[in-house]
Amino acid sequence: MMKVLPLLSTLCILTSAAFVALGWYFILKGKRLWHQRMMTIAAMLAVLFLMIYLSRTIFIGNTSFGGPDSVKTYYTMFLIFHIFLAVSGLFLGVVTITFAWRGKFIRHKRIGPVTAVIWFCSAATGVLVYLILYIFWEPGPTTSVWKAILGL
Repeated sequence: MMKVLPLLSTLCILTSAAFVALGWYFILKGKRLWHQRMMTIAAMLAVLFLMIYLSRTIFIGNTSFGGPDSVKTYYTMFLIFHIFLAVSGLFLGVVTITFAWRGKFIRHKRIGPVTAVIWFCSAATGVLVYLILYIFWEPGPTTSVWKAILGL
């Protein structure tokens, strides 16, 4: 079960990004209701991702990099970049959704495309982190979040 959680969380965020793309498509076509539906599903999948990730981090720990030492520094820099994108995407996502809920559609329309692009980049780098940690090399040991990120 524990090996399934990283795959499940990665699929959640990847699917969330796909629904953001669909939502963007529908708003460009003037289909506001479908835009709202797609973005709501995207947000729900992002919340599911966050619940899985945080639960795993709190109760189990994080997987550390198990690849060669010659790659470790590059992986760490990439991971920090991914974390920056993910946190930025989360913050901007909440702001963007809040603007829509409050009917501030001019602000929502301005920030939405920026949020979406950051969300796509975060999802893409998240998939790469998953591949690096679990597919390209054997996973490293499970450890605390800070040790997993910084390789301590």
